[in-house]
Amino acid sequence: MQKIPTNSPSPGKAELPLDLTGPHITAGASAAHRLYQALCEMIVSGLVKPGEALPPSRTLARQTGFRRNAVVTAYERLIADGFADATVGSGTFVAARIPARAAEANRPKVVVETPRQGAFALGCTHIDERALQRFRAFVGRRMRAFGSEHLHYGDPRGSRELRAAIADHLLSARGLRCDPDQIMLTSGTLHALRIVLSGILKSNDQVWCEDPGYPAARNTIAHCGYRAVPVPVDEHGMRVARGRIAAPAARAAYVTPSHQFPLGMQMSMPRRLELLEWARQTGAFVIEDDYDSEFRYDGAPLMSLAGIDRLQRVIYLGTFAKTLFPGLRIGYCALPERLVAVVTAARAALDRFPGTLMEGAVADMLNSGAFAANLRRVRKIYREARDVLAQTLEVASDGALSVPVPSQGLHLVARFDPSVALSVPAQAKRAANAEGWLLADTYSRAPPLPGFVLGFSGHAVPQLVASAERLARESRTALRRGRSAHRG
Repeated sequence: MQKIPTNSPSPGKAELPLDLTGPHITAGASAAHRLYQALCEMIVSGLVKPGEALPPSRTLARQTGFRRNAVVTAYERLIADGFADATVGSGTFVAARIPARAAEANRPKVVVETPRQGAFALGCTHIDERALQRFRAFVGRRMRAFGSEHLHYGDPRGSRELRAAIADHLLSARGLRCDPDQIMLTSGTLHALRIVLSGILKSNDQVWCEDPGYPAARNTIAHCGYRAVPVPVDEHGMRVARGRIAAPAARAAYVTPSHQFPLGMQMSMPRRLELLEWARQTGAFVIEDDYDSEFRYDGAPLMSLAGIDRLQRVIYLGTFAKTLFPGLRIGYCALPERLVAVVTAARAALDRFPGTLMEGAVADMLNSGAFAANLRRVRKIYREARDVLAQTLEVASDGALSVPVPSQGLHLVARFDPSVALSVPAQAKRAANAEGWLLADTYSRAPPLPGFVLGFSGHAVPQLVASAERLARESRTALRRGRSAHRG
């Protein structure tokens, strides 16, 4: 076995990223053999690069606590097996070419499906160039004034400056009066939902959810160990009486009253009052996801549930993902005073505190008027996209699709006649290679309706038109095939 220059100085890493306890280590083996296995795993995993120097044996012995002769033996075996090279006077180095291991060929590939961003994809946005320039300037100014607040853990609720700016915005835009101390910053709506639920519920508690409704919220509720109970909706919103029957012991209700997802209607005032009365009678909480409330195209929106309730039994969720852009990863919740302490404790247990670097710039956007100006400009863009998409779908589908034009929000629903089989929209969407969702995928227990949920924000109008014509064409084709199969 080739000897190595154990005393040669080496410019390698002061400490190697060794894993001496993982599944690649043989329990009970000698120190030299375990160290060899850890070094092999490190090299094959790419934690050190071909040609990179390894530390001297004395240095590695100090790092691992093994005797120096165990390190020397492990290095000698690395060299013999082709994982390392040694040069007298220079040191020991990772080999330029690493031998393949048989087990590597059988290792399964990790496949993570990422959202596609083509026309109709939901969650895409546009930011006005003037607003973007202002945001860049605010970020630059905040970075130049980098302060000590970024160097330690802060308030689990986030910076008071941004919380105060959000409180002002909620009062003027949604009629919701709250103290900045009642606001908590999060990385988004689902993050806020997770934190809130962990603070107010116990394992296996029931939560009313709209049916059809937002699948991601249902999944979050279930993933956190609570029971999502589907409650049907009608043209007035969640049917509270049906919720009382389905889950009389529910401790919370998750609703999208300003713009019901996916159907798009506003919850009526009588239904809002009925929901709030249920919460007061039972001691439950209503979680209001004020989905797309900022994007209303006709008339003024109804006051938020939290505004009507004055933050007694309602927890309000909002986000800057649509009003600015998703990459910010900044959302927020407004809490009843009685919940601030318990939800803050839950937040601190989950992830300590939100990121601080962008908080100041977002506060500047709100306080300077740049945020409101951006909303006014992009609202016009989204209104045009909405109108073009709805008209194109109805005309190009030759009446096969009914497309109610929503008065609010960033998506629309295109529906077939309720008698059409669910396989028809599925076939059309697949054939058109279209983004967006099948309407049926938003249902839990209620009989699903055939159709599509299509996003129009953040997409160029020519792209929307071309995709709408293709989807309409494939919808007509799938509908004809379905009728022929039914007759046959």
